[in-house]
Amino acid sequence: MAKPLLEYRKKRDFDASPEPSGKAARGGQDNALQFCIQKHDASHLHYDFRLELDGTLKSWAIPKGPSLDPKVRRLAVHVEDHPLDYATFEGHIPEGHYGAGDVIVWDRGIWWADGDPHEGYAKGKLRFRLQGEKLSGGWHLFRTRLAGKKEQWLLVKSDDDEARAAADYDVLEAQPDSVLSDRTLTVKKPNAKASGQPVKKKARTARSKAALPDSLKPQLATLVDSPPEGDWCYEIKFDGYRILARIDRDEVRLYTRNGLDWTAKMPRQARAIKGLGLESGWLDGEMVLIDKDGVADFQALQNAFETDRDEHLIYYLFDAPFLNGTDLRDSPLQMRRAALQALLRDNPAPELRFSEAFDEPVESLFDSACRMKLEGLIGKRADSVYVSRRSNSWIKLKCQQRQEFAIVGYTDPKGSRSALGALLLALHDKDSGGLRYAGKVGSGFSSTTLRTIHTRLEPLTVASPQMTHAPTGTAASGAHWVKPQLLAEVSYARMTRDGKVRHAVFHGVRDDKPANTVELEQAAQADAPGPEAGKRWHLTHPDRVIDPGSGATKRQVAEYYAHVATWLLPCLRQRPVALVRAPQGLGGELFFQKHAAHLDIPGLQQYTKAEAGQAAMVINHLHTLLGAVQMNALELHTWNATAKDFDKPDRMVLDLDPDPALPWKSMVEATRLTLVLLDELGLKSFIKTSGSKGMHIVVPLTRRAGWEEVKAFSHAISQHLARLFPQRLSAVSGPKNRVGKIFIDYLRNSKGATTVSPYSLRAREGLPVSVPIYREELGDIKGSGQWTLFTLDQRLAENNDPWADYASTRQSITAAMRKQLGLTR
Repeated sequence: MAKPLLEYRKKRDFDASPEPSGKAARGGQDNALQFCIQKHDASHLHYDFRLELDGTLKSWAIPKGPSLDPKVRRLAVHVEDHPLDYATFEGHIPEGHYGAGDVIVWDRGIWWADGDPHEGYAKGKLRFRLQGEKLSGGWHLFRTRLAGKKEQWLLVKSDDDEARAAADYDVLEAQPDSVLSDRTLTVKKPNAKASGQPVKKKARTARSKAALPDSLKPQLATLVDSPPEGDWCYEIKFDGYRILARIDRDEVRLYTRNGLDWTAKMPRQARAIKGLGLESGWLDGEMVLIDKDGVADFQALQNAFETDRDEHLIYYLFDAPFLNGTDLRDSPLQMRRAALQALLRDNPAPELRFSEAFDEPVESLFDSACRMKLEGLIGKRADSVYVSRRSNSWIKLKCQQRQEFAIVGYTDPKGSRSALGALLLALHDKDSGGLRYAGKVGSGFSSTTLRTIHTRLEPLTVASPQMTHAPTGTAASGAHWVKPQLLAEVSYARMTRDGKVRHAVFHGVRDDKPANTVELEQAAQADAPGPEAGKRWHLTHPDRVIDPGSGATKRQVAEYYAHVATWLLPCLRQRPVALVRAPQGLGGELFFQKHAAHLDIPGLQQYTKAEAGQAAMVINHLHTLLGAVQMNALELHTWNATAKDFDKPDRMVLDLDPDPALPWKSMVEATRLTLVLLDELGLKSFIKTSGSKGMHIVVPLTRRAGWEEVKAFSHAISQHLARLFPQRLSAVSGPKNRVGKIFIDYLRNSKGATTVSPYSLRAREGLPVSVPIYREELGDIKGSGQWTLFTLDQRLAENNDPWADYASTRQSITAAMRKQLGLTR
């Protein structure tokens, strides 16, 4: 145990406090000296200023924080040395412990002394320069003779270009938040009713502040055939319309799950939400109409919308993803529901109700729900976060088979029935991409409903069926075909082997979601990731903890890869892949594997050395990807060429690899400089976070140049940038050559070399992800690990693809480009 940390360790109980113990040694010394400033809300809000020296962080507590005004002297109380890994610590130190309160990293970067830092520190006269996210330029720290239990120093800004007069600018007020995360330190409102959050004794919190999103996709439940094990809470499954309420000051908007604005259909409910007094927020719930027996009636609900009669509609609220500027999506379900319940506790509006959870055995609860003719139950894992997609942390248990079908036609009425006889139904067909016939429904209609549906279908009439495998013979007799724009909610006893419904009953028409994507909803087994619904997919040791820091399990890794497969698989297709495997999680040994060896992965495509120049493997399918996860794969790294031609790369990659102590601002600057050069060369490029420390710039190429030519060209780019900016960039590999700099790594452009794939996890604490971004986003993100396994789905839910033009980009390295970089053939 290092002597300088004795006092630090003596003051702390690391079994109860999340602070780092200081046991983790720094890997190598080939880095610039780092500094950090932590904003610490303990008994009094203050700033902890820390400079790395001799293997620890020399630390001072600055009650008023640093000032950019050279005329302002800030008291800096010298405190005990802290371990180096404290420089990235953020979190809550529990009550009763030394320094109890919330901590964020307010600034970080590198520093260097003017002269010998050891001599200056010993004499109490440190002159130094900072290169941080917020602070830069020259500074002074000098010891005073002021009396106190601890040494009293002063921190003063040098009078240079980075100085600002206090009357003109206060950096503490202008930039109050963390440089590592979305955390901030904000004062809560003391009234729980007004804030929608439980009041705690502590006046401040480190929970993240966030701008109110313009749109929000709801979390959806997965149909299961039996309740799973674990800590779940169960609510009634309402037979209504899923509605999300967005509150922004005086404006309340009500949206369907597909983003349609239905505020005009429900003015009473919108006024009731406004009456809650929220400044901002997103609330999630179900709009229902209760019949005389106390059961939600979907068809009556539909009629109420059509006749503009909203006085009987009830908005059952069950979640609060955002409340008063606070993003609660990463908070446990129990916390979100407690905040929502507190908000609704004294609500006088009859249009709003809290969706209660029932504390009874799920078996008896489900039996009661079915006997009461309810649709079923919704189960939610008690500690689950809110994700904008279908997930296994929300499930539904249905009392009967119930499904939405696209309406593709109708038959003529028979007997006394008017308007139409039966609706012809279809489901999405995965093989053809179109719709397939799924039978008909002829019961459950009222005369009013028949006339209303017929009126809506007549304008949609077409000459021929808009689907594959249309019915023929008697099944098609008297059929009128329509464009598949409406959905029918239908319950049925069973589905035949050829995919037709039996004993179907109509419950209503809905148009709050697209008809062309509806497919058969099948019950998933308990151990199946969401996208594998209906198939038993075996995952061994699903509850093994992969990342102790976040608690992420192997099951969650599998669910993540199943969810992002739509985005990830095009990046893997036909491209040799290497796997980083973690059989014992992040705490165990990691294996980098470039060929299959004895891996038991279904559908894995393999190439021999004779075929590819070296043994290689390719992942083209979802079941193969999940098979790799079963074999404990966390990361996926790919070649710059595909199986179409292993000797001709179809892309060039520049990996911006920084000294870890550098502030992220330096990475943003280096990325922009590299992009400017590529623009000048006439090469279109795409960027992504590495998910580790740096940025990746990817340049798509046509398959013309060979490996050596592409590598030489990328090396020339690296050397050119390093010559232009020698104090910031390096073209030479190795930690010693990037101290205080960023290495423009061109070595990824050799045959067999790999780069982590977009949307791959990284085997690091928190399981960050390598994520494609727009150029315009560079200034907004705070680090390469901006998104993680737990947070990326919010970004994907926006359905924006920064690399949408990648596949259509056609460009080559030209003689003019080589000449511009000083290369000759």
